Amino acid sequence: MRLGLKIFLGFFLIVGIAAFFVMRVFVNEVKPGVRQAMESTLVDAANVLAVMAAPDLKAGHIGDGDFAARLATAQRRDPKAMVWRFPKRSIDYRVTVTNAQGIVVYDSRGQDVGRDNSRWNDVYKTLRGEYGARSSPEIPGDETNTVMHVAAPMYDPADGRTLIGVLTLSQPNDTIDPFIVASQRAIIARGSWLIGLSALIGLLMTWWLSRGIGGLSRYAKAVSAGEPVPPPKRRRDEIGDLGQALETMRRKLEGKAYVEQYVQSLTHEMKSPLAAIRGAAELLQEPLPEADRQRFAANIVQQERRLTETIDQLLRLAEVEQHGWLQRRSEVDLVAVCRALAEDAAPRLQAGQIELDLELPAQATVQGDAFLLRQALSNLLDNAIAFSAPGGRIVVGLQRQGPNWRIAVRDNGPGVPEYAQQRVFERFYSLARPGSGQRSSGLGLPFVAEVARLHGGVAALHNHPEGGAEASLLLPAG
Repeated sequence: MRLGLKIFLGFFLIVGIAAFFVMRVFVNEVKPGVRQAMESTLVDAANVLAVMAAPDLKAGHIGDGDFAARLATAQRRDPKAMVWRFPKRSIDYRVTVTNAQGIVVYDSRGQDVGRDNSRWNDVYKTLRGEYGARSSPEIPGDETNTVMHVAAPMYDPADGRTLIGVLTLSQPNDTIDPFIVASQRAIIARGSWLIGLSALIGLLMTWWLSRGIGGLSRYAKAVSAGEPVPPPKRRRDEIGDLGQALETMRRKLEGKAYVEQYVQSLTHEMKSPLAAIRGAAELLQEPLPEADRQRFAANIVQQERRLTETIDQLLRLAEVEQHGWLQRRSEVDLVAVCRALAEDAAPRLQAGQIELDLELPAQATVQGDAFLLRQALSNLLDNAIAFSAPGGRIVVGLQRQGPNWRIAVRDNGPGVPEYAQQRVFERFYSLARPGSGQRSSGLGLPFVAEVARLHGGVAALHNHPEGGAEASLLLPAG
């Protein structure tokens, strides 16, 4: 299991379990909470009604007195109320009055008059000076529909202390069930939104962390594989600090290895020209004919130029390889670069009696480093000139290939031998020039390949079907 998935599952598990239990507590507490609030309201109303009904009970007119008449009038009213999206069109209270012995003497529904309620919990406790309440089925045996009964003592209006009866106020619990269900649904809906939002936050956090860790992982793998890669993007957290530490470590390790590698390469390439210079210098110390002396002196100059070219090319290649990524990037006009190179190469083309044709579109731009691209194309053009015979022809073409621009430099020379086609981009590998037999430093094409890589492109060299070699650069269009 990947780290990102572990982080997300851990975060979601913690938040989800916590939210589930919180929702469950709220949902389970809604029903008793609402019923407790209803009971409190019934207590207030029962005591108010008990005081109002006491005079009629003492006078013996509880069933046909003013209290009964007014209560009947009230129960016929239509409240036309809208309580929290639920309409209320009737009075749901039921009033029962018992005497001091617990016998029902008044029932607002006229059903239980004469029944002995002294054993019911609401009447039983109230007659003994305690708070009396009970919840019982509205229909005997049906536990789904219950009624809450709250009792209040009725005292003699003359002294306010003598208990003369009990008033019980009842209300069906199903009158508040819609409010309970609506509250539970609201809690579940909002809880679901909370869990969903938590999951989204967890997903974003996991993506953010995984992105940083994944970037470090890819960077470390690329470094271990020896691939030149840019350092991780700066972040103001521990992941950013780790990335910078890895980049610093990479630079120090690569710097040591890079110096060692290039010192070995340079010393290897310097041995041959230095041996030639030393041999020519020793011979010049002896008496020689003027023609031989001139030939040996020219050989020293030629080997010195070879050494200088090798060192310059090596430094240029080292610069682009060490960076690993482009230090500056801007819009580069490839058409203008190709025309400028053609103008610069005009004297060499004229001296070699070589014709140069430009096949360029009206406009072609890429994002990159203009100096490096010009150097790379200059190397390709130099190679084409070096391998072209007098009277030859070079074609520099620029055309669009999908999302890329392809720059091709084609000559009509001998082409690339089959044995060398897989090695032309190796460092210090070069082929003898036609006619002179001289070799270059072998660093030009590696430089071209590195510049192409820095620009997200690729360099290639192959033989053209119509003869000669064709070197190309494929660069993403800007």
